Amino acid sequence: MNTTVKTKKVTDQVVLKKADPAYLWDRYGILAVLLILVVLMSVFAPNFLSMSNGLNVMRAVSINAILAAGMTLVILTGGIDLSVGSVVALSGVSSVLLWTAGTPAILAVILGIIVGALTGLVNGTLVAYLGLPAFIVTLGALTYIRGLSYSLTDAQPLIASELGFRGLGNGGIAGIPTPVVLMVVVYAVLWFVLERTTFGRHIYAIGGNREAARLAGIKVRWTLTRVYLIMGACAGLAGVIFAARVESGQPKAGEGYELDAIAAVVLGGTSLMGGRGRIVGTLIGALIIGVLSNGLVLMNVPFFYQLIVKGAVIVIAVGIDGLKNLKKN
Repeated sequence: MNTTVKTKKVTDQVVLKKADPAYLWDRYGILAVLLILVVLMSVFAPNFLSMSNGLNVMRAVSINAILAAGMTLVILTGGIDLSVGSVVALSGVSSVLLWTAGTPAILAVILGIIVGALTGLVNGTLVAYLGLPAFIVTLGALTYIRGLSYSLTDAQPLIASELGFRGLGNGGIAGIPTPVVLMVVVYAVLWFVLERTTFGRHIYAIGGNREAARLAGIKVRWTLTRVYLIMGACAGLAGVIFAARVESGQPKAGEGYELDAIAAVVLGGTSLMGGRGRIVGTLIGALIIGVLSNGLVLMNVPFFYQLIVKGAVIVIAVGIDGLKNLKKN
């Protein structure tokens, strides 16, 4: 009898929690924002709802979304990676250099991604094993990796009009742009990692309380290293896609991409304090940024005003996250 009463109380608490406005906003609010934004853009932005524009939005979103997917894992641990834009450039330049040197296309792509993964491995090792602040480590990486990209090309774009893997950026599978397909694959894999694996549970545990995670037997340092390695691999893939899309290695590629990736993660509901968030929300956050950018372009809003709007969105997203943490405490 007591067991039945206790079970009923727990069930009632779950029902009440799901009926709580804060809970509903946390779960579905960001999706509602996306839908409202789409409706507004369809009214005010010419040709926004056309099929061709929809594909353009998805293609444009894909690179930032892939970066944001990896960034989600990093931020869930309570870290940050400011170097991803520079890694996009380095990986793209490396893959094009390898292709022009006679490397088979598939190998050039794989090695380009590995270059990104190695940068993540370096960042992760410095953060996890030397205890250096992630902000400082990745800020330094942002600078020296960008410098390395320039040095590999003598600060000039490396054009490859017959790039063997250009289909990764401009091709399609069953009418769907290849970058979008790759984006979906990345999110499916990382969703499975976070929701269905021990490694994913360790990521949340470290973000919630690193010391408690260590005392519980979690290999915190090794887990953090792998998280940054995954981030680097995602940035490497994004860099290769970017290079394929423009059919060249651009040492200036990816400038400012780290801000868009972080904004997508925070907009999607992942806390900058770590330990709380969902990768599906990150995808919706990336779509919001993409829809907003595309709509502003279609409305002929000057570029500098677009920067103001996007900056305001980032500040609002961080502000909402801060309010959540205050309420929680």
